[in-house]
Amino acid sequence: MKKLFSYILTVSFIVSTTGCKKFLEHAPDQRTQLNSPQKVSELLVTAYSAGNYVLAAESMSDNVSFVNATGNNVPANFDSYFWNDIRAINQDSPTYFWTNTYRAISVANQALDAIKKAADPENYQAQKGEALVARAYGHLMLAIFFSKPYDKATAETDMGIPYVTEPENIVLKNYERKSVAYTYAQIQKDLDEGIPLIKDNLYTVPAYHFTKKAAYALAARFYLFKKDYDKVIECANLAFPANNFADNLKPWPSYGSMPSSTEIGTAFTTASTPGNLLLIQTTSWLNRYYNRAVFAFSQNRLNSITAPMGINFSAYRKFSFSSTYYFVPKYAEHFVRTSINANTGTGYIMQPSLTTEELLLNRAEAYIMKGLYANGVTDINTLLSKRITNYTSANGVTDAKVKAYYSNLPNEQAMYTNAILDFRRAEFVHEGIRWMDILRHKLPVVHVYEDGSSKELKADDLRRQWQLPDEVLLSGVQKNPR
Repeated sequence: MKKLFSYILTVSFIVSTTGCKKFLEHAPDQRTQLNSPQKVSELLVTAYSAGNYVLAAESMSDNVSFVNATGNNVPANFDSYFWNDIRAINQDSPTYFWTNTYRAISVANQALDAIKKAADPENYQAQKGEALVARAYGHLMLAIFFSKPYDKATAETDMGIPYVTEPENIVLKNYERKSVAYTYAQIQKDLDEGIPLIKDNLYTVPAYHFTKKAAYALAARFYLFKKDYDKVIECANLAFPANNFADNLKPWPSYGSMPSSTEIGTAFTTASTPGNLLLIQTTSWLNRYYNRAVFAFSQNRLNSITAPMGINFSAYRKFSFSSTYYFVPKYAEHFVRTSINANTGTGYIMQPSLTTEELLLNRAEAYIMKGLYANGVTDINTLLSKRITNYTSANGVTDAKVKAYYSNLPNEQAMYTNAILDFRRAEFVHEGIRWMDILRHKLPVVHVYEDGSSKELKADDLRRQWQLPDEVLLSGVQKNPR
């Protein structure tokens, strides 16, 4: 078939599973079956991307370093550490994330189309809200990794990602990349329309869906990337109008009695755990690789990261493999065998995709960027109350401590900006958010290699944006420059 294709979900998925012809024969338009709010809700369970970005994002960041050549050598870790394009299409790769995220977006669009054509669309408003916000989430995450970060000065000319708002009903379809400004405008439009419609009582397990809190947390992340700090603060306050963040953070001090990293990782990723505003089931080998890859966390690296300003996150439990690979347990794998007696199968990870912790520190950063340093310190200390064993105000953050620790920096703004970024780095170790912060603040990254040499990824290096999948590039969609 010589005709080039740009089907965003990638035809390779369809062909590899059923064949193009069989897919069209046996998977007719499903919209005729979406004839009740309950059925649309059931469809929306799959409007969340099964792709996992954490391993690749962490490996590109300054969190990891060379640990041991005998570690797990996987493209998402190895190629990312060298800032090479990852052409692999398997789990944890950028291609897998792209494909599965657009697949989730397609589900959201299918639901929205069914709602629009329903005889009683007023009865589907909660489902419409979830679909719109899920669509916004998918596009935002794609824009974060595959486009340049939002910059008001260049957003009109920087390439965004295709913003898909119609259900897929043909295999061959062309898309174009409009600007980052356009992409962000569409995300904001979906958030503005979708959030007011969400009804939390619709969900049996709220943490698996976009509740109001999760939607506001997403909006806060969006506005942090857009540098609209007033909106970040507004969204955080709307999520927790009683300002009871402390009661809704992950209770690390209570994990101290747990005997194993697996038990802690399971607790960290369960729907009943405070802090998990949105959990997404991803198809991923992350739990096998993040803690024992070639480029990972040495003891010194992990200890330094989790002690920002010299303040030790002592409630964190740290484990090691062979006294070489150190990690904070944050994941647990669910392995599904291909058959009862098989040794092969698929690994799944429940990924905390939006958390109270991120929302709180997003607000702290917004305060700091506005010069409201005392408010930012208060939010940081709220987090520390759940991260320091036997916390008291004496071992928290103060203005004097910030200025003493960052005394080499030229002004108060720089001091506090570095402080919040260091605390964010500690809290979100192994979660991929450090790479997002590097992108937002255009921070350089230095990687040291096995032979002791090092290279720097500068703020304007084009390799900071993941390359689009080969299937999409073949269609003529403009690739990211290199």
